Parts: sequence; C-alpha cells; structure tokens
Amino acid sequence: MSIASAIFRSREPEGGAYHIAFGATALALAATVFYVDTYTDIEGAIAVLYAITVLLAAQAITRVGLITLSCLCGFLSLVSYALTHAGETDLQAMLRLVVALAALVITTMLLVKTETARLALLSINAALRESEGRYRSIFDRTRVALWERDYSKLHAVLMGLKQQGIVDVRAHARAHPGFTERCIDLITVVASNEAGKELLGCDASATGTLKQSITTASDKFLDMLQAIMDNRRVFEDKVLIRTHGGDDKLVLLSISFPEEPLAFHRVIVSMVDITQRELALKALGEAQAELTKASKAAAVGVMSASLAHELNQPLGAIVVNAQTLLRWLDRDPPDLAAARRCAERMVRDSQRASDIIHNTRSLLARRDGSTETFDLDAFIEDTLALLEHELDRSGTKVRIEREHTPPVRAVKIELQQVLINLLTNAIQAMDEAGIENRAIIVRTESQDAGTIRLTIRDTGPGIAEAIRDKLFSPFFTTKATGMGIGLSICRATLEARGGSLTGDNHPQGGAVFSILMPVHPEVERA
Repeated sequence: MSIASAIFRSREPEGGAYHIAFGATALALAATVFYVDTYTDIEGAIAVLYAITVLLAAQAITRVGLITLSCLCGFLSLVSYALTHAGETDLQAMLRLVVALAALVITTMLLVKTETARLALLSINAALRESEGRYRSIFDRTRVALWERDYSKLHAVLMGLKQQGIVDVRAHARAHPGFTERCIDLITVVASNEAGKELLGCDASATGTLKQSITTASDKFLDMLQAIMDNRRVFEDKVLIRTHGGDDKLVLLSISFPEEPLAFHRVIVSMVDITQRELALKALGEAQAELTKASKAAAVGVMSASLAHELNQPLGAIVVNAQTLLRWLDRDPPDLAAARRCAERMVRDSQRASDIIHNTRSLLARRDGSTETFDLDAFIEDTLALLEHELDRSGTKVRIEREHTPPVRAVKIELQQVLINLLTNAIQAMDEAGIENRAIIVRTESQDAGTIRLTIRDTGPGIAEAIRDKLFSPFFTTKATGMGIGLSICRATLEARGGSLTGDNHPQGGAVFSILMPVHPEVERA
C-alpha cells in the first residue's frame, strides 16, 4: 500500500473534483492560519482555526491522513508560538496555544470516530448489497415459483379483528359475505420470478391474476388467514390454483411469515407444481387396485389348484380301492372279508378328502384349523398306510428310524398332507429315474427342548444343482404333468404354524427334506 493510498481516500471518478476542492481549501486555510498567527499582530486564539482545516480535510483524507494533518497543524502552532514569543513568557499566549491544541485534538478524535463509524456503515451497506444481490439472484434463477407479497395491510386488519375478540376466521367469513374478497384485495405482489410467471402463465402482479388464482382455493385462503391470526410462522398445504389461461393446477403452497409485524410488507410465497405427481399417484392407486383384484383372482386360482392337488391322492386311492373291491366281489365265492377291508379304506380316504375340503374352507374363512395333540410315530404309521398302494406299486420300501419324541400339537390334516406330498415326490422321483433299489428313510428326532425334526430321505437321483434355488417356487416343476405348487404349499403350511421345510442332497446320495416343528406351536398367533 502506498503512502498516498494510506492518506487519501479512494473515490469514484465523479466525486474526484469535489474532494480535490476540499483538500486544496484545507491546505490554503492551514497556510493562511499559520501566516496570520505568525506574521501579524492580531491577538487571539488564531490557531483554533486549524480545527476548521482538519474538518475540511476530513472530506478527502483517511483516518491516517487526519491524524497526520492534525499533528502537522499542532506542529505549526508550536512553531508559530516559538517564532512570535521567543525568549518571552506570555501567560495569555500560552493559554491560547493550549486552547488551540485542545480544540485540535478533540476535533481530530471526533473526526476519527466519525470516520470509523462511516467505514463500518459502508462495510455493512456493502454486505447488505452483496446479500441482496445473492438473494435476488437465487430468487430470480430458482426453478421454484416464488413471490414477494405485501401482507402488511392484511395483517393489520386481522390483528384488529383479533383485538375485537374474533378468533375464528371461517365463522367471521360466513357471517360477513365479501370478507374473503376484501382480504384478497389487501394483498399486493411486490415481485415474482420467472418460474412464478411460467406457473401462472403471466406476471403475477397483473391486475386480477392474484384474485383469480386465489378464488379457486378460497377454503385454503381462509386457512392461511387463520394461520396469520394465530401467529404461526409457516403455512403449507396443497392448493388448487387457476392460471391466467384458465387451467387448474395443484401446487404445494408454502408461506413463511415473519415474526415482526413491520416485516409483513415482504412475505415470501413459494409454489411447487405437483399436478403431474398427483396424477401419477392416482394412476398408481388405480393400478394397485387392479393388481389387488388380479391378486385375488390369482389366489383363487392357486387355492383351486392346491385343492385339486391335495384331493388327487385320496380320490385316486378311493378309485383303486373301489376297483379292488369289485375284483373281490367278482370272485366265486366273493371274498367278503377282503371286500370289507377295501370298503373301510374307501371310507377312510373319503373322510380324509372331506377333512381336506374342511381345512381349505377354514383357510378361506381365515379360521385356524383345529389343533390336536398326537403321537408322531403313530401319525407316521397312519400316513404310510394311506400310501400303501403307491408303495406296493412302485416297490418302494420304507424304513422308520425312531427316536423318543414328545407328543406334538398341530393341525393333523395339514401335517399329514405335507408328509404325503414329500413321500409321493420321493416315489415319483425314483420312478422317473428308474432306480432299482427304492427306499425311503423317515427319521424323527428332537432338535431341542421345543422343536422336533422329521426328515424324509430317498435313494433317488437327488436335487439337480440348477433347480435347487427354485425348488420351493410356486408353479415351478420338472414333471411333465406337475403343477409345481406342492412344495410351495408344504413350506407355506409349515411356516404358518411356526415350522420350516428345507430340501437338499444327502451326502450318501438321494434327496433329503427336513421338517422342523415346534412341540407347542403358537396357533393363535399364526
């Protein structure tokens, strides 16, 4: 920084001549005061006029310059006193010198303080201009529709009503027709950005535009008036507005109200057009409704397929027993004992088909099946008896490996259908692979104090790696005539009762399916 820039103020070009004139006048006055004080016989505190010199120079120089000039004027006063009173002691002259120096010091101190305040004010004004510039840039360039509106008159009216004891704006509007229109007329638009003009289709300050956009949302406008009366800082809501072209748009309106009543002359209002979003949400809702209908139809289809799948085995058993019954009756003489056993098996299978239908109806009615406590080993024996014909036909031997397990409590028909499905799948898998030594090992064991494991292992080809991840997927099957819902239903049935079903390959060959069942399932929760 140069000495000149430290002493003299930097000024705009148009003010240069003005400051030069002040500087030149101050220097001329300082020279005149020194001459009069030193070389004339005028008695008096002529040196006091140096304060005027400093005042004039203050218009053109900085604080450093003021202090420098003040020191120079003080030095000239001392030089003048020394030249005019050399070797003499004049009390009056000395008092005049002290008064002049005091005036000069006080004037300089005041001017320095004033200059400091002036510089602070200039800094504040510069910061305000910069802030205003940033605000205006953001206001104009943002893609959110923004307005500056003057709510001062409206605020005064609402506060006046509040002082009169009126606290419900809607009730007051119903009792005074035209109140809403008068309130709208009290609002004026100070400024709007380009996004606001695009949203409404014209400049929002145009006559009638504000009233047209608000009138379509008069209920929301009354809510906004209530927010002002309640001294709330923010009002936000979805509002239907009408553009200059007559189109209705749904916008998200947000208004930030100031804390000070005097600041209501500039209230920021923002609007975000959400018309397309709401239309998309409406379309999504309609699509979800259609999907719900389709899901219900699919659920009915799955239930029908499941029912057909589960009834296929007992009905097939009834047919086989009926054919066997006829053969026993066609003998000469008829084997009535064997025929009786066939008839009993037909009754048993018919009852099981009835139980399946009853359980399915319970599921459709969202009623829990009837649980009962039973011995697992006896349950397995009964289930294998139902598959007697299938096992004999395929030449499959079944070995049961028992471990002492506590009685279980479950919906018996459901667990029986799961076990029949797994045994039937094992038989069919070995049939398709042409396995000669066909065997199924059914093993029961206690997993822990509250869980029992039931495993079904076969000596078939096992589960192919490519289909292992899809094993329990609905409608996935490797059978030519299969529907692919058996394993899916089995897993869903067990999981609904707190159990689980997994499938994998056994290290010694063949597939193995593991059923985990809680001893006392929380049927009510399921």
